[in-house]
Parts: sequence; structure tokens; C-alpha cells
Amino acid sequence: MILELDHIYKDYVTGKMVVPVLKDVCLHVAEGEYVAIMGPSGSGKSTLMNIIGCLDEPTKGTFLLNGKNVLGLKDNEVADERLHNIGFVFQTFQLLAKQTALENVALPLVYAGISKKERKKRAAQALENVGLGDRMDFLPTQLSGGQKQRVAIARAMVNNPKILLADEPTGALDSKSSLQVMELFQKLNDDGVTIVMITHDSDVAKYAKRTVYIFDGELSEEKQSGK
Repeated sequence: MILELDHIYKDYVTGKMVVPVLKDVCLHVAEGEYVAIMGPSGSGKSTLMNIIGCLDEPTKGTFLLNGKNVLGLKDNEVADERLHNIGFVFQTFQLLAKQTALENVALPLVYAGISKKERKKRAAQALENVGLGDRMDFLPTQLSGGQKQRVAIARAMVNNPKILLADEPTGALDSKSSLQVMELFQKLNDDGVTIVMITHDSDVAKYAKRTVYIFDGELSEEKQSGK
């Protein structure tokens, strides 16, 4: 298993009030799987994604990433795991406005200490892989929404992570661009990339091989009736 979350709880404390967000969540994802996590706004899916992405810690529970207990790691070790094992794709693209597509994609390699020549080579290949080999020197303002998301995917994949986390990846796109992005995810998964995707869109979730549902902080393999 590449992801093993067992009995995960997450509480937020506001003043004297404890607000439970995740309640006894268990999720196992095998290498090469494509899993969609579906749930309405406020269900806890973004909190769960932040924990999977090592951006937040649970209040209690166990979490193994690629067999390693990440909850026992120091901050710099967690950052290292995140850098080398996890790629992120967000709804809002998160591209740097004054950097070219190539420079945006190369950014994780800067943090990884890769040489400038190798960074450029790998970033260029990543853009070729998402069909943007002719847009390397374009700024984000010169790209369409779909192209921006493909740059973001190239950036997420440039370090060859073990797992790709996608948070509402088509939320800001038109239907044609959404289709292109989902076909790209399909290709990545066919090539062996493990994908965990958060979505509220059942049409997007259909691309995944397995869908789990989250309601009021509780995870289920079954969709609740009336939801």
C-alpha cells in the first residue's frame, strides 16, 4: 500500500470549543490506484487531502506513506517526503505570474537541488508530456485555463512523485478543457501514477477506478442515499 490512513481524527479548537472535522477515517490506497474522494462542501475532504499531502497533521491516528510513518518525522523530513513523493494539482493552478511555463514547472527541482541544466531538460520534457512543448516561454497570462492546469500537472509530475493529489482539478475549467485534463490524468494513471482526486463532480469522479464518499467527516465506500 502506498497510502495507509487508519483511525484518523482531526479536531479544530476554537476558543473552548472543539470542532471535530474528521472522525475515524480509514483509507488504504494501493500503488497505481486511481481514487476519487467525493463529498459536499464542508464535509472534511480538503482537510483529509491536507493530511494525505503532509500539509497538516491529524489529531490522532496512524498514517503511513509508502510504508513510512510520516507522523513520527521532523518538519524537515516531512517537507522532504512531500517534495519527493507527492505532486499537487489545485483548482486555482497556483502558478507564479512572472515566471514562464518552463520556470514554473522547474520550481520543485530548484528545491530538490537539481542543476540548472538538468532542471531545464526535465521541465521541458514534462511540458512535452502534457502537450505544451510549444508554450514553454509563455507566461501564465498568455495561457488558457486548460493550458495553465496542464502546466500545473507538469510541475506536479516533474519530480516523478509516488502519488498525485488533485483538489477539484477541473473546478475552474470549461467542459472541453476539463475533458483534456481528465484524459491526461487517465494517461498518467495508465503509466502507473497513483492518483487521489477530490471532487464534488460525479462526471469527473467516473474517471477514477474507485470512489469513496465523505460526509460530515466520515468516510464510506458507499454513497449515502439522498446525498
